[in-house]
Amino acid sequence: MTELLKAIFFGIVEGITEWLPISSTGHLILLNEFISLDVSEEFFSMFEVVIQLGAILAVVVLFWNEIWPFSTKEKYYIRTDTFVMWFKIVVACIPAAAVELLFGDVIEELFYNYIVIALALIVFGVAFIWIENTNRRKKPKMQSIAEITWMTAFWIGMFQLIAAVFPGTSRSGATILGGILLGVSRSVAAEFTFFLAIPVMFGASLMKVLDFGFSFTSGELTILIAAMVTAFVVSVAVIRFLMDYIKKHDFKVFGWYRIVLGALVLLYFTIF
Repeated sequence: MTELLKAIFFGIVEGITEWLPISSTGHLILLNEFISLDVSEEFFSMFEVVIQLGAILAVVVLFWNEIWPFSTKEKYYIRTDTFVMWFKIVVACIPAAAVELLFGDVIEELFYNYIVIALALIVFGVAFIWIENTNRRKKPKMQSIAEITWMTAFWIGMFQLIAAVFPGTSRSGATILGGILLGVSRSVAAEFTFFLAIPVMFGASLMKVLDFGFSFTSGELTILIAAMVTAFVVSVAVIRFLMDYIKKHDFKVFGWYRIVLGALVLLYFTIF
């Protein structure tokens, strides 16, 4: 029961931090320092990635009409613009996918520690504030996903690569702010980021499960499912909140949160 409650708590943190630009991976790694699951290191390495599937399924449910390329109104009708969007998402996935396949184990060994997480939280928190201040008077050039060019999609993928290398950066934060820098409106950048997460997280989860194998104990499977379901429910609420929030606000508050959290992490681990 204790492990189940811990798993639910992990799911809550995942559901909140996957979409807010404050780094889900960083928060899960730090959370494990204080509320660690009584599981093997191999299982937790898989767990912290696969529970993100729950969060991703929230995107699929909430944005089904936008991401499904086949019309539900006309028989045999294909929505070409949706197919084009998915090809652009594939382009955006290439940089991070290539680096993850080639250097994933090395990156995890070198950078998955509290120092890198804390520094990434602080550095990119400052970047968030600077970017928002710099771009607050600029009018976005791209007001819909259809207007995102192939080159823009690629460069958004390069911003995602930064988050893939340095835990604590925030994949959603890096890609949303990258999109804003490239001239994409805040709401469109957020939607594109949500859709971009679907193949990224499905691919990463599949790799982790295959690496771990399918020999789950009943306890491990219960923990994993509980965390995923919790992440899904919380993500639905957080995505709705974020889409409403960015209509009237910028991301500077999250930048300040990152700076404070990063400083606290450095202070805690320096003392203890």
